[in-house]
Amino acid sequence: MAENAPVAGLLLAAGAGRRFGGPKALAELDGQPLVLRALATLSTAGCHPIRVVVGAAAEQVRALLPDPGQAVFADGWETGMGASLKAGLAALAQEPRPVAALVHLVDLPWVGAGILTRVAAGATTETVARASYDGVPGHPVLLGRRWWPEIADSAQGDRGARDWLATREDLTLVECGDLGSGRDVDRRADLPGR
Repeated sequence: MAENAPVAGLLLAAGAGRRFGGPKALAELDGQPLVLRALATLSTAGCHPIRVVVGAAAEQVRALLPDPGQAVFADGWETGMGASLKAGLAALAQEPRPVAALVHLVDLPWVGAGILTRVAAGATTETVARASYDGVPGHPVLLGRRWWPEIADSAQGDRGARDWLATREDLTLVECGDLGSGRDVDRRADLPGR
């Protein structure tokens, strides 16, 4: 990321993980909670500032963060990703410098910093981009600052920005299949050693 075009990191970590059997943010891989793994990935990719949206087990997740001030509580988090996205974008809107937000999900422990860096490259206030894996759209998603209010207005339920993105002719898919699979953690069995 260019120094003159700072990109904020937005980590969505509010879910209760009903199918998973508990909040995924607290689950561990290689002895590290997924929330800290994802936070480190955003940091390594050069995102600043980084906000972590919390909901289920909010106090436990906040207590894990090296800077609890990074946490943003999403009112209505139980209604789905839309509430988390709205809360996160509202928090980032208070920061004057970022030109875009890189939206990352806590349940993507195998999406490394190289993927985030590639998607965020060349970010502007107008950018709309997302990672794809062998042509299949995935995460992270890069949202230029110009669009934050529009995205927040359209985000609802568990669809986050999906419906808004579906209308965009300017969406750039950034192929990342050479760097990873974009596979998420849906059930505990998805984590090694389970």
